[in-house]
Amino acid sequence: MTLKDARVGQTVRVKKLGGEGAVKRRIMDMGITKGVEIYIRKVAPLGDPVEVTVRGYELSLRKADAEKIECE
Repeated sequence: MTLKDARVGQTVRVKKLGGEGAVKRRIMDMGITKGVEIYIRKVAPLGDPVEVTVRGYELSLRKADAEKIECE
């Protein structure tokens, strides 16, 4: 399952980060690393972006970035 597939109100744990180079580095710079818990706060009406809470702060992710984050 990817972060894109997670439902609002669900808490997931990051299993693996996809992407390459600058994309993966940007995701990691936002605090999303293997093993961190992410709470899905809300999804915009058209489905993009997804608002999450990670490491105590709110973050908005595009669907394209969210599908590169594998969760359990």
